[in-house]
Amino acid sequence: MKIDTSDPKLLAQMIRKHAPHPKRVVFETGPLSTWFYHALTAEGLPAICIEARHAQKVLNETLNKTDANDADGLAQLAEADFYKVVRVKSFDSMLTRTLVAARNQLLGITTQLSNQIRGLMKTFGLIVPKGTGRVFDGNVRKLLDGNYSLAQILLPLLDAWRDIRKRAADLGHQLLAAARESEATKLLMTIPGVGAVTAVSYVAAVENPENFRTSRSVGAWLGLTTRRYQSGEVDYNSRISRRGDNHLRGLLYEAATVLLTRTTTSTECSLRDWGLKLRERLGFKRAAVAVARKLAVIMHSMLKTGEVFNPSAGALA
Repeated sequence: MKIDTSDPKLLAQMIRKHAPHPKRVVFETGPLSTWFYHALTAEGLPAICIEARHAQKVLNETLNKTDANDADGLAQLAEADFYKVVRVKSFDSMLTRTLVAARNQLLGITTQLSNQIRGLMKTFGLIVPKGTGRVFDGNVRKLLDGNYSLAQILLPLLDAWRDIRKRAADLGHQLLAAARESEATKLLMTIPGVGAVTAVSYVAAVENPENFRTSRSVGAWLGLTTRRYQSGEVDYNSRISRRGDNHLRGLLYEAATVLLTRTTTSTECSLRDWGLKLRERLGFKRAAVAVARKLAVIMHSMLKTGEVFNPSAGALA
């Protein structure tokens, strides 16, 4: 019988066999890191998840790349206390992130299918007018009416597009329900431009606001701060680091874009005024990134204090 070497219980038994009283059980970030951390912790082991990029810089110094050498290198890092600890999210937070990711995946598939249908129909001189949802469905069927051969090919694609779109809507309803049940999410949704998806994703990523010593550190954690290079007389700031949660960073950028481009009563605030002044000097993209960073800071401050968004103090948070 083949033994699953990724089974945390078997790993716990092996660890206790070689080290009855371990001080640290170190492993790198990866697809199974969340499962490993919680499972090994449940087994009573002092599990620690470390930053893989940091560890790899040390492990790459070995001449021969083998699993045994990597394990020995991680053991030496643990013994020397030379590693960066990564906060492992709870299963509830990962469940929320999985819901958001699954919905986004289905939405992406529907976009690909609709573009594929449009492209295939253009080959035969059939131009689908602009429109989404039922309008798109109706336009495609109307153009295919009377073209039996082409309809046999494209209607299955259209049916798949409609079914996947329905599944994405079902996951969207679950997401909205989760947003309504969370007081933290409803609090963040008082910010102009921040919807249910952004608020839910932010809460799931941050989890407890006490995980960050200051609100300003959230911007750096999400990769929204500029990278600095200083050596001797050379000292300059480059582009943002783009480290951390890529999806959440994109959502905050979209929220900043909404705040800067939509002129309504609900979007009027000091943060928007600050962003518009910045756009005049630096351009739209840089201004949007700066507003996204401000949003990350403000949202953390709101979670920490429990106060709703203050339009007049938005840019000062």
